[in-house]
Amino acid sequence: MLTNVPDIQDVTVMGEVLRRLGCDVVRDEARVAITVPARPGHEADYDLVRRIRASIAVLGPLVARCGQAKVALPGGDAIGSRGLDMHVAGLIKLGAEVVSRHGYLIAQAPRLTGATVWLDFPSVGATENLLMASALAKGTTVIDNAAREPEIVDLCAMLQQMGAQIGGVGTSTLEIDGVETLQPVTHETVSDRIVAGTWAVAAVMTRGDVTVIGGRPEHLEMPLDKLVQSGAFVETVEGGFRVVMDRRPLSVDLVTLPYPGFATDFQPLFLGLNTIADGTSMITENVFESRWMFVNELVRLGADVRTDGHHAVVRGCEQLSGAPVTAHDIRAGAGLVLAGLVADGVTEVGEAHHIDRGYEGFVDKLVALGADVRRESVAAPPWLT
Repeated sequence: MLTNVPDIQDVTVMGEVLRRLGCDVVRDEARVAITVPARPGHEADYDLVRRIRASIAVLGPLVARCGQAKVALPGGDAIGSRGLDMHVAGLIKLGAEVVSRHGYLIAQAPRLTGATVWLDFPSVGATENLLMASALAKGTTVIDNAAREPEIVDLCAMLQQMGAQIGGVGTSTLEIDGVETLQPVTHETVSDRIVAGTWAVAAVMTRGDVTVIGGRPEHLEMPLDKLVQSGAFVETVEGGFRVVMDRRPLSVDLVTLPYPGFATDFQPLFLGLNTIADGTSMITENVFESRWMFVNELVRLGADVRTDGHHAVVRGCEQLSGAPVTAHDIRAGAGLVLAGLVADGVTEVGEAHHIDRGYEGFVDKLVALGADVRRESVAAPPWLT
């Protein structure tokens, strides 16, 4: 049983992925009960996997549990190249045979065997896959240069409750002693720090006063510090944190890096903030090379942004101007809505379904905070009908 589960599209799709593997998945508000058969299926089809990249997370567990897996190559956000080389190389290190054939990754291993795996980059997805796979492997696995995000720590905590033997939690080196079986548990999932940070940025951009209940300020030290640098007042309150802004924000420079560095998912949000800030800022994107697609949409709103390779120079302006724009991924979609809140006139954000993938009741929460936002169904243009 998982609790504190957000009602977002990615969770819905992942639940369907598990159902097609033979699992019983029942949602009751923020609780999700998952019952796994003794012998689950091992094939995850393209029609679902293409919708969210996180579905690749079933690859490692299926190989460990079933001895085989056939998982379609995933889709997801259009923010750049995110190859699966580290996932594949890690599983091969653990003794699996892995091939790519007809759009599927096919992996086989009678039983995985512990090994030392070095990740070229502290990838969250690769760390998750190898962590879950090695929990049932024979012997000891060491994952060096592992991701350290709070979500990884949370996964480790759940696996430990299930009986996994994991050392080095929260560090860049994880040591896993494989066990024969894992036991079902009830686990409360960690709150989404990017969603919590989105509301914090919204408060600063709109010169508002927002208390984020459930937000974990210890997971947001760097972005909250950047908001303080921009002129905001930030305080920890019982069960969350509060952000207050009463003037035009100051520009802030930032460089995206793996946790505990500045998360790349915050970059579109802070880029939007800098477009209406006082001053000029430099933003350096070190994680996803195509995340600048968002810039073109901000320029349509009147933002002054110039990109060069990994860098973007943002010259803040007093006022953005509403226009039709398009969301290319979850955070860009949220960032465009926040930009629309401080733009003159009406801003229409197309492809808003991306926002539903990562935010529960986004429009309703904005309206509750006083924003003039509504959701509309837009008919396809004549040439597409």
